[in-house]
This record gives sequence, C-alpha cells and structure tokens, in this order.
Amino acid sequence: QWYQRRVRSSGINAEYGGHLSKQLMSKFDLRKNCQPMTYAIGIKELWEIPEEKHQPGLALHTVGWPMDRNTYGGSFLYHINDGPLVAAGFVTALDYKNPYLWPFKEMQRWKTHPRIAKHLDGGERLMYGARALNEGGFQSLPEIAFPGGVMIGCSPGFLNVPKIKGTHNAMRSGIIAADTTFEGLTSGELTMDKGVTLSNYREAMKQSEVYKELYACRNVRPSFCTPLGLWGGMMYTGLFYVVFGGREPWTLKHHGRDSDQLVKASDAKPIDYPKPDGKLTFDLLSSVALSGTNHEGDQPAHLTLMNDDVPVERNLGVYDGPEQRFCPAGVYEYVPVEEGEGSRLQINAQNCVHCKTCDIKCPSQNINWVVPEGGGGPVYNGM
Repeated sequence: QWYQRRVRSSGINAEYGGHLSKQLMSKFDLRKNCQPMTYAIGIKELWEIPEEKHQPGLALHTVGWPMDRNTYGGSFLYHINDGPLVAAGFVTALDYKNPYLWPFKEMQRWKTHPRIAKHLDGGERLMYGARALNEGGFQSLPEIAFPGGVMIGCSPGFLNVPKIKGTHNAMRSGIIAADTTFEGLTSGELTMDKGVTLSNYREAMKQSEVYKELYACRNVRPSFCTPLGLWGGMMYTGLFYVVFGGREPWTLKHHGRDSDQLVKASDAKPIDYPKPDGKLTFDLLSSVALSGTNHEGDQPAHLTLMNDDVPVERNLGVYDGPEQRFCPAGVYEYVPVEEGEGSRLQINAQNCVHCKTCDIKCPSQNINWVVPEGGGGPVYNGM
C-alpha cells in the first residue's frame, strides 16, 4: 500500500530561518539565486483592559512614528474577541542604521501616542514576547526543494509584509507539500533509493496563491529604502500596490544584508528614550519576566560566538555594543572585567526568548544561535 511506504523526504518549517534551515541553505546553497533576506523584530504585549474600553474585532495598524522617515517600522493593535484583551505590537525593520536605536524602547515609546495610549490606559499587561520576521518576500525566496526535503511554513519567508500576515501562506505551503508528496508516492517518483528532490512541490508553489500574493507586494518593502524614505514608500505603495495591484513590470532590489547596515557609533546620534512609568511603559527585565522564558543553567550554551575577541574589539569598539540594544530580552551586556580595565561581553542566555535577532543583526556575524535543550525558552500561552 502507498501509505505503508517510507521515503527519504521531509519538510523543514521554523521561525524566520531556524537552525536546521540555516544549515540546509548553506549545505545545498539554496540562496544562490535570490537576494539576501531582510528581517524585522516584532515585539508584542498582551493586555487586559477595562470592559468598557473593549471593542471586539477592532484592528489598528500604523506606520512611521516614533521612527524617523528613514527607518522602516510599524505597529498593530487588535481588540481580541475573547475577553477584554488587546494585543499590541511594534515591528522594527532590522536594516536600521543607527546603532543606538533600541527596538524595545521604540515599542514602549510608541505606546505613549494618544491614539494608542487611550486603548491601554487603566489596563494590565499580561504577557510579553518577541520574534524575528522575514520581510524579504518574493525577491528573497530561496530554492524550496532540495534532496531529501522541502522548505515549508515560515522558514522560506512567505510573509506578506504590508499585511503583516504570513500564517495563511505558511499553512498553504504545508498543504501543497502534502499534496505533492502524495502525488510523488502514487507516481513512484519518491523512492528509498536516495534522497530525492520533490520538484513538483517547487512547481506547484510557483503556480499557487502564495507566489501570486508575494509577487503582487514584492516592491512594497524595498520602496521604503530610497532617499525619500517613508514618504517615498507610502507614495509608491499607494500607487503601484493599492491602485494597480502590484502589476508593474519591474522588481526592486533589497539593499543587502541587515548586518551590514549599521553606521559607526562615532557617526551616529545617541537616542534619548523616556524612562518607563510602570503603568503604560516598562523596563526590559520586568518585560522578559512576563515571557515565562526559562533555560536550565547547566545545559550546553545555545548562544555561541565564532570568535570571543570580536565583541569587544569590533562590536563594542566600533558600534558601541549594539547587541545590548537590539536584543529584546537583555541577553547581551558589557560588564567591567574582573581584573584591570576594560569590558567583556556577558551572555545571559537564560533570558533568551528565541527571537534570533542576534543571529541576524550582529554587525560582525559573530553570534550563532543554536537549538537549546528541549523544554527551554518562552511560554507564549495566549499570545
């Protein structure tokens, strides 16, 4: 029977580009024919608000403030149907240039806007979390079929950026993978002789609604990376995406790797963020506590460095230690050395919420996020 046969094929599905998918992309050179992926860090809070303020089904999206016009970012605020709950989140593109920018504090500052604060005033923050998002879209899709497996779910980058929506495409890719695997089994294409490439999955995806949707919005994200910044991106998106449905005959290019975008600290202006008030805005460590994250203290390190000298010599020396700021969990901090003068990088791995931003944004590409022991990490019940 076909359902009793075993084949050497599997699907790889993970957030942003997990540890396994990153290795597979390198081993099989799956990114050779696409542009570099560009990412964002999304930070989210779950609030319980007074019943009289609850508007079930209300969805609010913003773009711009508190970012400057040359830094891509936006937000969402959803009144959830279950209970008087609100999900509030802010997304910061990881191609930002100022090493002093702090995504967590940008999110806290965003909540102080009157149009946002009025939804949260008098409420209680219940949960906190963060994760990286693939924003490269159509231009950055890797080869999705390789010997012995296929890329499905979030790993390849099926996020629709203007809609901040990707779950539907992730599910569609899994359905198509199952259908094409079934076809391969019944046709005899899948065998135990060797690791086979499920080529019909690749072709089926190219003809699917997933690719059609990503093609239509392919130029939205790169249109913001011009000298006009936010204003240029808004005008381009309004005309070519909203009005013409993404039918323009050209495809814009991304700028390169996010890790290459920071300017030197000496060329950047420090950002003065307001102090948290403990009611609407909060400090980082009390936020991490709400993620429920936990790792056993004696497990092997899951945040590893390629070179122990790079953090102080380059990241701190040139960029003033940006990992202290782009990490949304307080994992990285520079502390005085025990003897003599100077600083060293301290990694508080137990704080990690598995967003993988450090693996993406480190300007030296010196941090390698690997899978921790099972059971460790954040607990996102209800998020």
